[in-house]
Amino acid sequence: MMELLIDEIVRATEGKLIKGSLKDKVIGISTDSRKVKKDELFIPLKGEKYDGEDFVKDAIDKGAIAVITARLENVECLKDFSVDVIYVNETLEALHKIASYYRKKFNIPFIAVTGSSGKTTTKDMIAQILSKKYKVLKTEGNFNNEIGLPLTIFNLEDTHQIAVVEMGMSGFGEIRRLKNIAEPQVAVFTNIGVAHIEKLGSKENILKAKTELIENFNEENVIVLNADDDMLSKIPLQYSSKYYRYGIKSGEIKACDIEKGEKDIKYTLKYKNLEKEIKLSVPGIHNVYNSLAAICVGLEFGIDVEDMAEALKDFQPGKMRLNIIEKGDIKIIDDVYNANPDSMKAALSVLRDLPAKRKIAVLGDMLELGEYAVEAHKEIGKLVADSHIDILITSGDMSKYIAEESKVCGMKENTIFVCNTNKEVKEILKDIIKQGDSILIKGSRGMKMEQIVQFLQERVK
Repeated sequence: MMELLIDEIVRATEGKLIKGSLKDKVIGISTDSRKVKKDELFIPLKGEKYDGEDFVKDAIDKGAIAVITARLENVECLKDFSVDVIYVNETLEALHKIASYYRKKFNIPFIAVTGSSGKTTTKDMIAQILSKKYKVLKTEGNFNNEIGLPLTIFNLEDTHQIAVVEMGMSGFGEIRRLKNIAEPQVAVFTNIGVAHIEKLGSKENILKAKTELIENFNEENVIVLNADDDMLSKIPLQYSSKYYRYGIKSGEIKACDIEKGEKDIKYTLKYKNLEKEIKLSVPGIHNVYNSLAAICVGLEFGIDVEDMAEALKDFQPGKMRLNIIEKGDIKIIDDVYNANPDSMKAALSVLRDLPAKRKIAVLGDMLELGEYAVEAHKEIGKLVADSHIDILITSGDMSKYIAEESKVCGMKENTIFVCNTNKEVKEILKDIIKQGDSILIKGSRGMKMEQIVQFLQERVK
């Protein structure tokens, strides 16, 4: 359990103790006033629609023993409360400084995973493999940003021997800030796509932002990268770090003789004189790449190949991540956690390879693509047609371009349905579902496509 003295927090944040004792102790840190536990430190953060400073008293009522504030009026009104009050210039910066301070208490290696897609699955596969030998801390869910990463670090305990953290970003500087907090020894790159291109403008800029992770890497560091990715191959081998390059076409760690199953996929792992059959209990070529990245990390940390194969065979994806749900003779592919062009292509390849009487793709908008949005949705439309999908249903403003392009590329008009809302999608599905159908549901989080998955689960017996 995380414990810090008020003295440590004041020193870490370079803040000022307004009231309380430097000898007091906090047990845990929270940034959500609704979830504060007894004796925790509450750090109020400012969001797009709220300011945590407005809920400091609520946090105290919940049991917070100390609070950090950057609001002078809070300093004044908290003087009558029996809590420690620390004043800082900026609360998010204070969160980062405390996390950095706490991380330095643990002399254990950190593995950082970044990329445009596949980060969470790769992180989870790495953790599963490493758990064969080590006590592992990993990022839960998608706690991969400037709030989630510090909160993950606060879960470190003396028993942990290694940590695997996910690092996401939407603009320049974010990965650098996360790297400075976690101080990873190993950097894993999954791919460079067009997720967040709205803010960064080009894939070259996305690569530049992602490679903030390996700034100042030296001979003590390790870099793991996808050798089949055209952008990652541009990372110059100028660093003195150790490299693992994985892929299907290129790289030293390769997947050969790939065999696709309905719910799984297997391949032969080849590395130097090593050959080993790897079977994954999840479908999709993209998961071959994810597993190869995890194997590279396993090799670096001395995990036996038999143990790695067993860990990967047992691996199951997280909620709403390419889960195949069977309801009678109908298969529902639930992949609604998020969507960008790369993950959309991966999901469609799984639908394409599934045996089914009819293949139905229900696709929502891909968000945060900026000027590239129309082109990206058209690319998916072409892929839908090329994949011989039987029925396409789109939901949202931008996904109409998927429908338009699929028609241009030869899909029959009477097999394409364009909807504005998920409610309309459900009405169409209600009328057309048949036994033997395989139905993919995919879209960005903002599209709330899980509503459609839930409808199908309730509707189909």
